[in-house]
Amino acid sequence: MPLLLLDLDNTLLDRAGPFRAWGERFLAGIGAPPTDIDWLLSIDADGLTDRWDVADAIRDRYGPIMSGIDLVEELHDGVVAHTRLDPLVACALRIADDAGWIPVVVTNGVVRQQEAKIRRTGLDRYVADWVISEEAGVSKPNPRIFALAAHRVRMPLRGAWVIGDSPEADIGGATAVGLPSVWLHRGRRWSDTRFAPTRTEDGLIAAVAAVLAG
Repeated sequence: MPLLLLDLDNTLLDRAGPFRAWGERFLAGIGAPPTDIDWLLSIDADGLTDRWDVADAIRDRYGPIMSGIDLVEELHDGVVAHTRLDPLVACALRIADDAGWIPVVVTNGVVRQQEAKIRRTGLDRYVADWVISEEAGVSKPNPRIFALAAHRVRMPLRGAWVIGDSPEADIGGATAVGLPSVWLHRGRRWSDTRFAPTRTEDGLIAAVAAVLAG
């Protein structure tokens, strides 16, 4: 029963869409022009920018519309509220489980937000467990977080696959721990010369099918 180590944002759950939906609603609420969504998306950098830095950038641009801590809470809760589990993703996880694979989420991020996404979308019913970097005290691509995921479900890392959309965190992490990987390209070209994914696919369903076929 090998492990399937899965990224969360933009792998199991769409993050780009929910962030845009929240951003458009938020900007409309403060009277900002709709075109400012492009600025907000660039500041967010696909979720890579720290939430406090995003909040500071918003306050610098629009003034003290709310306290920094309230804005961070709004960022956390707003994205979670717009996040949904794709039924096809749930089906792919069920097929993987029926085939003997053990799905475990390995994600960087804040416990309160990431766990809320997992539980409120019902994703928790389709995975064996999850490891969140804030709680673990270590982040991808550090190999220790993958080892911790295996320890959580009392399984060896041998034979595991990693699936994710981040070249550095997911594919770099898989390479560091010596595991095969599937990169979700999301319309991008692979450009890192230090390492490369075992397979490249356009989404989670195709990635799971590739792992099962392999």
